[in-house]
Amino acid sequence: MIANAIQPMVIIKGYEFTQPIVRNSYTRRAEQFKNKIITSLKVFGISRDDIEIPIERMAIKRAQATVTWYMWDERLYFSYNGCAKFVENLAMISKVIDHSIYLLSEGEISKEKFLRMFFEDKNIDDERKKAREVLGVEEDSIDVRIMTKNYKKLSKEYHPDMPNGNMDEFKKINHAHKVLMAELC
Repeated sequence: MIANAIQPMVIIKGYEFTQPIVRNSYTRRAEQFKNKIITSLKVFGISRDDIEIPIERMAIKRAQATVTWYMWDERLYFSYNGCAKFVENLAMISKVIDHSIYLLSEGEISKEKFLRMFFEDKNIDDERKKAREVLGVEEDSIDVRIMTKNYKKLSKEYHPDMPNGNMDEFKKINHAHKVLMAELC
């Protein structure tokens, strides 16, 4: 008998999710997750033309998944890169969007909170990459504990009241931490 591996849990947008594991039919499953996201967003009357989900040709490779949609006169965006495969990242996006829609429909979050959860600048991916560089973590890191540990160390080192203090560096470190916490927590 083969025991099932325990799926790791991650916190995204303040909610806990199990990371999906896809073991076959990667491209077909990526298309299925794309269609599921489109179907989920149609609840708001959003047409397929107002949803953009680029599909990686090799869905088995490690690559970030993104979705952009227009809703309530806002451009909403969500990306994820914490799983081992593109198809799994797309599955995670589907889970997060479905859960957020459920919370909105049950009145557990407001329309404004839903918008804040997914409102991001067009250059957010570059900003997140730069933030990871500032905090000295790997480009695809999603470990909040390591980021926070590095943040505390660097902010203490560059705090204006310290001998080597530098207000500009201190602000840059704080901004980097804020950007990554908004993505992951």
